[in-house]
Amino acid sequence: MATNQETVHFDPKNMQFRFLGPSGLRVSAFSLGGWLTYGNTGYDIEHTKKCLKQAWDLGINTFDTAEVYSQGNSELVMGKAIKDLEWKRSEYVLITKVFFGAGPKLPNTTGLSRKHILEGVNNSLKRLDTEYVDVIMAHRYDPSVPMEEIVRAFTHLIHEGKAFYWGTSEWSAFEIEHAHHIATKYNLIAPIADQPQYNYVTRDHLEKDLLPLQQIYGYGSTVWSPLKFGILTGKYNDGIPEDSRLNTTYSQYADHLKSPEGKKTLQQVRQVSQIAEKLGASPAQLALAWTLKNPHVSTTILGASKPEQIVENAKALDFVDKLTPEILKEMDDILEFKPLDVQYRH
Repeated sequence: MATNQETVHFDPKNMQFRFLGPSGLRVSAFSLGGWLTYGNTGYDIEHTKKCLKQAWDLGINTFDTAEVYSQGNSELVMGKAIKDLEWKRSEYVLITKVFFGAGPKLPNTTGLSRKHILEGVNNSLKRLDTEYVDVIMAHRYDPSVPMEEIVRAFTHLIHEGKAFYWGTSEWSAFEIEHAHHIATKYNLIAPIADQPQYNYVTRDHLEKDLLPLQQIYGYGSTVWSPLKFGILTGKYNDGIPEDSRLNTTYSQYADHLKSPEGKKTLQQVRQVSQIAEKLGASPAQLALAWTLKNPHVSTTILGASKPEQIVENAKALDFVDKLTPEILKEMDDILEFKPLDVQYRH
């Protein structure tokens, strides 16, 4: 950690707001997600409420969850916490996702059939205790369902006032383009953003695969795992503690870090951490700020189990402008990554 990090004072007024893709919806540059935190054992409504309020006090207006998170408990707990906080519905943005279901995996309780999209979202609204979500996302692509059925179902939800926009999560560029084609052909509503994993060691999908969609449609992104399951914080640089989340919940990544490729990643993280120190940032703050340098990132989802983690993460906003082209080039050289230099035109 940088020796002068304590001198950094984060001002909530620094919170940036960005348009979600081509829409007029403004989302905070950082949003707060409920995956693996809110709704799990040990994270009750009071604890969740403290985290959400801390995010709110820092200027975060966007909150992300999904039907599958903690088998529906994430939506339930976050919904109750928001109700208790008595926020005006017009002042916050709520995103949830449909695909995996919230219970037994039966033939019609998962996927993107019209039946599950409509029933799944209705159940999410009940758990969240709200009449609508701002954005509903297809949590994965479903090759077993015709694309016209998928696009029509999300269009129907929007026409019914149960969502204002829809998006995708971890869809390929072809699948997103197909959805746009169907929307144009049948005068339906196209998706506006994807939710991909994105961090400085996981870049190809967002920066290369989705680039044509970003440039042609203004396709946005609500990115998850900006710290690569904690790897980019630097806390695993000298080994993986037995009781760490990486060694339990994400054991496959712990195994990966022991491979030649994983060891190379850790070496890169150590080198990038030195850049963070020169800037006066923590490795985590640099990694978070780095995601926001991409103009196609609409919001970066934070996953925090404690209010103080949200405060520390939000300080990353103070370092976004300090990531000059020279520093970004230095990082690219360390990461052996060559950004695409191409312009796709409509």
